Amino acid sequence: MDALGRVFGLDAAARAHLTDLARPARRRVEQAPPQRVRPALQQMIASMVDHPAFVVGRRTDVLASNVLARALLTDWTRLPPRHRNYTRWVFLDPAARDAFLNWPTVAAEVVGTLRLYAGRFPDDPQLNELVGELTIKSPEFRTWWNGHRVHERTHGTKHMRHPAVGPITIRYEALALPGDEEQTLFVYTTDPGSLSHDNLRLLALLTAQHQTDRTPSGGTPTREASARDNVTDST
Repeated sequence: MDALGRVFGLDAAARAHLTDLARPARRRVEQAPPQRVRPALQQMIASMVDHPAFVVGRRTDVLASNVLARALLTDWTRLPPRHRNYTRWVFLDPAARDAFLNWPTVAAEVVGTLRLYAGRFPDDPQLNELVGELTIKSPEFRTWWNGHRVHERTHGTKHMRHPAVGPITIRYEALALPGDEEQTLFVYTTDPGSLSHDNLRLLALLTAQHQTDRTPSGGTPTREASARDNVTDST
């Protein structure tokens, strides 16, 4: 497999995908329990009030997110459990197309990430259901999925526009969680002193004000309530 990878000039993600496809024994996840995010990790991302942060699990399901991530992207907690998926949001929510100025690049990369997962878990019924839905509803997804390209998200830049504050260029880091299989923590940052930094801070202030306005009698949410707000269980 390594020799074939070198001959075809494959990158690390593509070589790993080739190895997954060649394995005679495939891992099955039909009976896998729903993924959960550890309470300590929930509290950590909740404390990151200046940086959007969220946890992605199997098949790009969004398992947890902080308030600023939901303000920048979408409020996963308000979606039906089966819809709390990053790939599904990118392709089927019109707001995602407006949010990313380089939407085709973002969308093609997330398809490659989903294809990488499919190589490891080809018999995942929920993955097959997701791919089937997106193939029917999105011509772009169908085209990129049939291209069989893979992509591993490690770090990068996204150019966004938020309707409340304007353009934001964010840098993301994708951090694999060694103790939590198939979970990745994404953290968004901006360059200090930039317009993007100022706009993200403004969004954080607006979001905090909104949180205050919806807190009864000027009180503060309990730690347990804050943790619940950050959780988006995968089913």
